[in-house]
Amino acid sequence: MADARERARGVRLALFDVDGVLTDGRLWYGPDGEAMKAFHILDGHGLKMLAASGVATGLLSGRRSGAAAARASELGLAHVILGVDDKLAHFERLAASLGLDASQCAFVGDDLPDLPVLRRCGLAVAVANAVAEVKAEAHLVTGAAGGAGAVREFCEFVMRAQGTWEGAAGRHGARS
Repeated sequence: MADARERARGVRLALFDVDGVLTDGRLWYGPDGEAMKAFHILDGHGLKMLAASGVATGLLSGRRSGAAAARASELGLAHVILGVDDKLAHFERLAASLGLDASQCAFVGDDLPDLPVLRRCGLAVAVANAVAEVKAEAHLVTGAAGGAGAVREFCEFVMRAQGTWEGAAGRHGARS
């Protein structure tokens, strides 16, 4: 945990897989074939607070999803990369375009396609319901499952490590 906290201090970009991280991983299909997803409200507010604290945020997902794009837009996420096979190549391009070293980036994932990015970034995070191989590569495993507050937990962890949590919480009247 101490290593994860030290790594979190340097995070300037946080990226998130969608299915299984921002959602519980289930896909609901309507009669016209549209995929429906449920997003946890606490995760959304955590992402907003993290971005307001100075950490760039975004999505990096193998699935193209109108629901994920709409949620990203609603939250004002700065970087949205959906429907890509090679997550690592897109991660490296984004980090380079922002002038960041991989060590300044965090990624939250849950399944095997996330492993290359998790192995490359500075802070690798697995949600509680991630597959064993992802948990084994993670510097931090959340207590909450994907779609059930894991992203909020991560956001608070980074903000506490960077000393920005109290200010963010205080703006809402929370007491430390």
